[in-house]
Amino acid sequence: MTPNPNKALWEKGDFTRIAETMRESGADLVSKLGITKGLKVLELGCGDGTTAIPEAILGAQVLGVDIAQNLVAAGNARAKAEGLTNCTFQEGDATNLHELGDQLFDLTISIFGAMFAPRPFDVAKEMVRVTCKGGRVVMGNWIPGDPTLVAQILKISSAYTPPPPEGFISPMLWGVEANVIERFANAGIPKENISFSKETFTFNASYSPADFVNEFKTYYGPTMNAFEAAEKNGKAGDLQRELEDLFTKQNGSSDKNKTSIPATFLKVTVMC
Repeated sequence: MTPNPNKALWEKGDFTRIAETMRESGADLVSKLGITKGLKVLELGCGDGTTAIPEAILGAQVLGVDIAQNLVAAGNARAKAEGLTNCTFQEGDATNLHELGDQLFDLTISIFGAMFAPRPFDVAKEMVRVTCKGGRVVMGNWIPGDPTLVAQILKISSAYTPPPPEGFISPMLWGVEANVIERFANAGIPKENISFSKETFTFNASYSPADFVNEFKTYYGPTMNAFEAAEKNGKAGDLQRELEDLFTKQNGSSDKNKTSIPATFLKVTVMC
């Protein structure tokens, strides 16, 4: 089986630096999921636990799975620091959860995680397979062409990087309702069991938008790749300016030395 190319991408840099700016919105999103004590939750593409840790604090039994070894280690360290014995993290691939049995979880959740895995039809099948009948799958996916932050970062970055390999399927297609319906239909879920809403996730940082750009440049795999490619073409300065302009324009903080940027995403709820 060919290795998932995302492993190198997400082990590059240190996504925990970006995740630090996502904690408040992560906890807010979890607070609306109806988490109850003892609920069995799978967090797919969990990073270092931006939503997994809040779920465990609410009493769920949480397993976090991520392809990046460094993020799994960071998640386990966070759970230990919080004194959470009901939250563990392990390495795994969203396209092939071979280590997990069928119908193990009441809730399978992936917030800006599994959308980046290759082979989206396999991802949908695996999420449905490990979720018990009557359980839920919840995804948070960025939306292609959306004017808010993350879609625009990825759009700007792609203009500076070489074209993707043949057969590449954009992760942003998880933000299109018709594609989501098709992928879950292929996994046996009827259309009427899938619902959508547009929600907001806010990135909050105690530093300026320009400093936030530098965090992405230094620690976020896709942006790191874009800067490496731009450097080779002598265009790194152009990319820096475009991103700084984007972050500054979208900053909602009244203090220009702080950053608060909302980003719109598609929330998908699947009843299994």
